[in-house]
Amino acid sequence: MRDLDSRRLQSLLDRFARVRLLVVGDVVLDEYVWGDVDRVSPEAPVPVVHVRNETVVLGGAANVARNATALGASVAVCSALGDDPRGRQVVGLLEDLGVDPDGLILVPGRPTTRKTRVIARSQQVVRFDRETLDPLPADAGRKLQRAVERALGSVDGVVIEDYGKGVLSRRVAAAIMRRARADGVPVAVDPKNDVAPYRGAALLKPNLRETETLSGLPIANRSQLARAVRRLRRKIDGGAVVVTRGAEGMTCFEDDGDGVDVRTVAREVFDVQGAGDTTIAALVLALRAGASLLEAAIIANAAAGVVVAKVGTATASIDEVRELLPAAIAAAREAT
Repeated sequence: MRDLDSRRLQSLLDRFARVRLLVVGDVVLDEYVWGDVDRVSPEAPVPVVHVRNETVVLGGAANVARNATALGASVAVCSALGDDPRGRQVVGLLEDLGVDPDGLILVPGRPTTRKTRVIARSQQVVRFDRETLDPLPADAGRKLQRAVERALGSVDGVVIEDYGKGVLSRRVAAAIMRRARADGVPVAVDPKNDVAPYRGAALLKPNLRETETLSGLPIANRSQLARAVRRLRRKIDGGAVVVTRGAEGMTCFEDDGDGVDVRTVAREVFDVQGAGDTTIAALVLALRAGASLLEAAIIANAAAGVVVAKVGTATASIDEVRELLPAAIAAAREAT
């Protein structure tokens, strides 16, 4: 850990622009209603929000694409959206990022997943979710598979964002994994409810709570964490696992040992929304740029440290990561 080369990590950031990623999974439209609260409603014991502004940004798998683009990479996205005004809005926002819309499937009668957050004085007051968890119709699932197959030939790696919103059924996910393995394209998975379809993944990135759920084992100490990760690694045929742990950084497992803790730099946290998307985007970009898993984790910690200091679904620019990287390296060294 103390042999970390700061200049090498900075040079890895320079290589992000040469990487092309494919992001597959559940896309979310994140809506924000910004306002102030200075009184309680006379009708009920709830705050009255005086709305000042409203914004819309890409979330879910599209936020991974947004983060990877902000870090300088080229990105393609494959997903299924509702054939509705919000779905077409997502397509337009992705096109604005320079993402080819050919991999986006519009499904009649299916709502585009939308999360509306009301923010007052930098605090979230309430959130409204409009979505379906139903799996895609069979025809839409086949179209998604074909879109992924077309994209695989021109990418360096795949990120699968499975938020459990129905885009990635077990059958569709397993078919995508088989094709990626056949084409020799490494796949990183951010799982929600299931890892069984992702056999052969090069990297799994659950948080601590998801690690408990996915492994079916309780985690109250380090040995239990290592045991749970060993079970997950068996399920994906031995790929690496990075467990994110919030303010404590992450723990990296490349074998069946106890893992390596990678502490993160202390930051004032305003919002953790989307930090996991930033983390996996930076992890995979760093790995595809030639980083070791430890180096990639330090870079990802720096990127996540940037976004948690912002309010809303945010991104980290390559310059912001570069600026925070020395502190992230120092935090990782101190943990040792």
